[in-house]
Amino acid sequence: MGYVAVKGGTEAIEASIERLRYNRLKGERHIEIETILATMKGLVDQVMSEASLYAPMLAALAIKQSEGNMEEAVFTLRAHRSTLPRLYYSEAIQTEDMRISRRISSSFKDIPGGQILGATTDYTHRLLDFDLLIEDQQEEKQWLQHYKERIDQLREQPSSQIFPKVVEYLRENGLVQTYVDDNREPFDVTKKSLQFPANRSARLQTLTRGQTGAVISLGYASMRGYGQVHPNVGELRVGMMPIHISSPHECEEEQYYIGAIEVTEVESFVPVKGASEESEEALDFEIGYGMCYGQNETKAIAMSILDQCLQHPSSDFPTHDEEFVLLHIDSVESTGFISHLKLPHYVTFQSKLDRARKGQKGE
Repeated sequence: MGYVAVKGGTEAIEASIERLRYNRLKGERHIEIETILATMKGLVDQVMSEASLYAPMLAALAIKQSEGNMEEAVFTLRAHRSTLPRLYYSEAIQTEDMRISRRISSSFKDIPGGQILGATTDYTHRLLDFDLLIEDQQEEKQWLQHYKERIDQLREQPSSQIFPKVVEYLRENGLVQTYVDDNREPFDVTKKSLQFPANRSARLQTLTRGQTGAVISLGYASMRGYGQVHPNVGELRVGMMPIHISSPHECEEEQYYIGAIEVTEVESFVPVKGASEESEEALDFEIGYGMCYGQNETKAIAMSILDQCLQHPSSDFPTHDEEFVLLHIDSVESTGFISHLKLPHYVTFQSKLDRARKGQKGE
C-alpha cells in the first residue's frame, strides 16, 4: 500500500493535540481517578478485560485520559501493558475456590448452596432515575451506614462463600464427559502471533480479551441460527479469585498468595446429539466456557457460546470459523485497521482516479 508521509505538519499536529486538551478542560471541571473507580465499575472492568491487564487504577486513568472513549482507553492500557516485565507466572487457579458474591443457574431452580443474586441490574426496571440529578451526600452517608450495619449482622451468621460447581451434578449422572487435566504449556497470545488452527488456550485468551460488543454480537449471531442451538447457562458466578505463585527459590515447593482478582465465570450447557444405540433422539451436553476480568456477565456468556462453537470447526457457519471469529473481535486490531483509513492515501486514490478517467474515455 502506498502511504504518503505528511510533510511540514508538526505544528498542525501539536495544535491538534492542544485542541484535544482544550476540549477536555474547557468545562473547567475534571473527574478524579477515585471517582471513576467508585462510580464506573462496569467501564473499568470492561477496559481491564479487553486490555488483558488487571489494574483498576490504571484502567481508570486510561478512561480519564481518553475522555471515556472505550477504544482509546483499551488501546492506551494495552500499550502500557506491553512495557511491563513479566516476573512470574501464577499457578493454575481452581475456580471452586472463588469467594462468591453472585452465583446463579438458569438450568436448575435449586442448586447446592442456593442461588445468590448479588449485585446486578437484571431485576431493575431500566428507567431513568432522575433522583440521581439531585443526590444528597448526607442522605447517602446515612443510607450507607444503615446498609453496612445490616451486612455486619449477616456476617455474624455462619455461612460459606465457597460453593461446589453445578456441572458436577451432570457429571455424576453421566450426562457430560469427564476429561483428564491438560497440563500442557498454554499458548501465550500476548507473546506469540495467533496461529491457525489455534488450540483452545489460544482461543480462550483471544475471546476473553476480545471487544465486548463484538463478542456479544457474534454470540448472538450464533444463537439466531448462524451456529449452534440454544445453550443454557449452567452456572454463572462472580467473585474474588485467589492468585498464587510458586516460590522463586527452586529448593522450595511452597506457593505464595499475592492477592485476589474479581472475575466472572460462565459454564454453558449445550445440548448435542448423543451416540446412544437405543435412541437416535438421545442428547448429551457439551460445556462452553467463559471467563473475564470483573463483573462482565453478558460477555462471559457470549464467550462460552463461541467457545463451544469453535470446538466444532465448520465452514457453513461464520461463528464456527476460528479465523473469522478470533481475528475480528480484537478491539485494538480492528480499531487500528479501520482508523488507518484516516492516514494519507493520496497515491493509491489518485491511481484509482486515473483508472476511472481512462475508463470513461474508453481507454
